[in-house]
Amino acid sequence: MSVRLPGPLRAAAAALLLAGCSGIQTTLDPAGDQARHIDVVWRTMLVVCGIMYLLVMAFLAWALVRARRAPPSDAPVTGETAAEPAMRRGLAGWAALIASGLVVLTTVSFLVDRSLAEQGPEPLKVKVIANQWWWYVEYQGDLPSETVVTANELHLPIDRPAVIQLTSNDVIHSFWVPNLAGKMDLIPGRTNYVAVTPRRTGAFRGQCAEFCGFQHAKMAFDVKVDDAAGFEAWKRRQIASAADPAAPDAVLGKQLFNSKACVMCHRVQGTDAGGSTGPDLTHLKSRTHIAAGTLPNDRGSLQAWIADPQSFKPGTKMPRVDLTAEELNAIVAYLETLG
Repeated sequence: MSVRLPGPLRAAAAALLLAGCSGIQTTLDPAGDQARHIDVVWRTMLVVCGIMYLLVMAFLAWALVRARRAPPSDAPVTGETAAEPAMRRGLAGWAALIASGLVVLTTVSFLVDRSLAEQGPEPLKVKVIANQWWWYVEYQGDLPSETVVTANELHLPIDRPAVIQLTSNDVIHSFWVPNLAGKMDLIPGRTNYVAVTPRRTGAFRGQCAEFCGFQHAKMAFDVKVDDAAGFEAWKRRQIASAADPAAPDAVLGKQLFNSKACVMCHRVQGTDAGGSTGPDLTHLKSRTHIAAGTLPNDRGSLQAWIADPQSFKPGTKMPRVDLTAEELNAIVAYLETLG
């Protein structure tokens, strides 16, 4: 007996199914060459293993039904029975089928593995350093003045190959943007590389995929794929130094920022703040999230994060700085000018 769902329910079920196969962080919705290659492996494995599973279940059901129908026999079995040649042929067929499936899987895996190593002509060079628990991102320019430094975000131009250099400052991490490419470990004392060629604009989400400590789950990063003009415009904005604040509370906030412990860890280009322990804040407000994807980048989250970062990411290396309410509001007002 089959049940036919009403039209609205069928539409809702279809929408849920599509939502489960798409999104900003899923291998089922590839948006880059490398992710599509990996998707080929996944679909091939699904087909081959699915066929084998269905065949095993079908023959198991057939054997159970046949066993129930067979009459009982107490006669001793002597010599070769008529069923044994058929059994041998069946086993030989199964062995050939299994071998064929393994050959298909091995061939596809080998070809995809080779394609993932291809970098493409004139790739964009990006350097990513993993820290507990945030990401340092650097775009290497032809001149030192053209180098862009940001944190917890990755901007890529569509249809242009990028080679991302991966290292770690502390423990083993893993770089993973499932919509664009596969995983690659970041190992202390070793440099790895991953190639990414985006084929669709949009926003995606990356994640550390290797357990790296207490706040491993809160070590994410945003990925934005733009057209070529949009990427170059973003890059030009990032090269520029931070603008001087004009509002009185923001001016006070800049003075407080440069006189407190903030300058020991953070850098703001064009100011005396030159720390490197924490993320670069030169263009903080251009980012979608703060604290490596933990909080949205709005005024309330900034205030809460600065007031007590340990309450959001226990174990984070950002200390709590004693500030009055007036000082906290002034510093946040200054940070909101860093766009």
